[in-house]
This record gives sequence, structure tokens and C-alpha cells, in this order.
Amino acid sequence: MNTTINDVALGITQAGLSRYINRIYGGNNKAEGAIEIDNLPKKIRLRSTLLINIRPSAGIQALADIMEKDGEAKWGNWIGYVLLPFTIARRDDPLDYVRDAKATIDRKKRSLEAIFTFSIAELALKLFGVKTASALSHRILSHTTMCFSNLVGPLEEIGFYGHPMAFLAPSSYGQPHALMINFQSYMDKMTIVVSADEGTIPNPHQLCDDIVESLRLIKHAVVTKGLA
Repeated sequence: MNTTINDVALGITQAGLSRYINRIYGGNNKAEGAIEIDNLPKKIRLRSTLLINIRPSAGIQALADIMEKDGEAKWGNWIGYVLLPFTIARRDDPLDYVRDAKATIDRKKRSLEAIFTFSIAELALKLFGVKTASALSHRILSHTTMCFSNLVGPLEEIGFYGHPMAFLAPSSYGQPHALMINFQSYMDKMTIVVSADEGTIPNPHQLCDDIVESLRLIKHAVVTKGLA
């Protein structure tokens, strides 16, 4: 399918959210087969903020490389973002979620949206100061439904004062979203972190289960069709 991990992570999230929202509109009917009935409203809109690292050299850099003049490794955050429409729909083929995600991300990559949002934020910071730049970013983010990210973690085991780290599960607070979904890799593991306001997202544990079940269905479809 010529997809990336980011394509798959986004596809899994779209599939999981579709299952979760479909269950909500179906009255949380847990009867066998009830989830297969399409209860989704027409023309549902859900947009996410997707954070993207636009550094020339991604990952953790050595301090010596950062200190080097005119080196590729730079100080500070180089993070742009794109406004990503999520497809909330029932699909007969689970792989259609991944195909939709790939098409959307490829279109966003060609648009250079992440570079433009980073450049505009940097320009606003230099011209008008941190308060105006923060207000601009907050206003844009507050007009989206959720936040989504997929972060690449260390490929080798790391530790803290001699204590090996079992997994990474990052999150944040203060964002104007009732839902944030983070995918974080660490060695050969992938952790899914769901941060939710239970007043808006009832039973977030069910959402986690739906995302995991969507991963299982997509994996099964890949194996069945011999695409692995």
C-alpha cells in the first residue's frame, strides 16, 4: 500500500473514532452486531490539529552538533501544524480508512502548510510579540475539534538515573480541545495516549478500546489480502 506509520496511525484513529461515534449515536447499544449498523449523522465534520516537526535533522541531536555554527541541528522548537479533516464514516473495507488517511496526508504534504504555519507564527512573534503570537495560535487551535500527533521516540532503550524506561506516554494540558490522541513509539512499542474531557467525551476507555479494535481489524485485513 506504500504507506507510512503516520498514515496507519491516522487511519486507525479515524476508524476508532467512527466506531465510537457510531456507538454513541446508536444509544450505546452493546448488543452483538449493533456496532455494524450505521448510526452516524450525515455530513459530520471533525477537524484536527496535526503537529509536524519540520527540522532538517529530526530526532535527538548531540549537543556538539547543536553548538556547531551553521550546522543542520538548531536550537528551539521547529514545529508547524496542519488542519486535518477527519473522515468519520462506516467502511466495509477497514483498509479504506488507511487509504483515506494517506490521501489526506499526501495532499497536506504537497501544500507545504506546516512550513507556512511555522513561518507565520515565527513572523508574528518577531513583529508583535509573544502575546499576539500566542493569541493567534490559540484562536486557530480553538477552531478545531481535537488534537492528534504521532511522535517518533528512541529506537534503543533509555533510562533515568539507572532505571530503564518501560514505555513513553506523553500528553499535555491547556489546549482548547476536549480530545487529544497521541501515538508515541519507543523501541518496538507503540503507545496510544487518549486525553479527554469526560464531560464531552463520555467513556474515553471505550474510545481506546475502539482504536485498538480498529488496529486489529486493519491488521487482519492486511494479512488476509496478503499485503504484509
